[in-house]
Amino acid sequence: MRENDGTGPIPDDTATFLISVAAELAGMHAQTLRTYDRLGLVTPQRTSGGGRRYSQHDVDRLREIQRLSQDEGVNLAGIKRIIELSDRLEELQRQVEEMAGVIRNSAPRRELVHVERGNSVVVWQPRNRRRAM
Repeated sequence: MRENDGTGPIPDDTATFLISVAAELAGMHAQTLRTYDRLGLVTPQRTSGGGRRYSQHDVDRLREIQRLSQDEGVNLAGIKRIIELSDRLEELQRQVEEMAGVIRNSAPRRELVHVERGNSVVVWQPRNRRRAM
């Protein structure tokens, strides 16, 4: 899934939707999408003329915002915080997977061990148990 930070050109191979289409797909009014953009809940790409272009990821996020608001009763400030924390969690999970791959590929016989009481990652290598004679 690509990060959508609202800057830079829109890749040719990525489907994007006009605001009216994104609003219909998300089951919302286009003005609601504009409000969510202003509040930072969703950040669509922009054309050179300033028009909003929504990706499928953006539409999925809009649906999640609607679910949290209508089904769970979360206010917009709470939804923004949930989104920020979810995005941060995804980034940290990606970093852990990347680190685990580096460890697997560069350090045979080492293991990645999760330490329950903290946010640490420990690289452990068993000792050679043979004693010198």
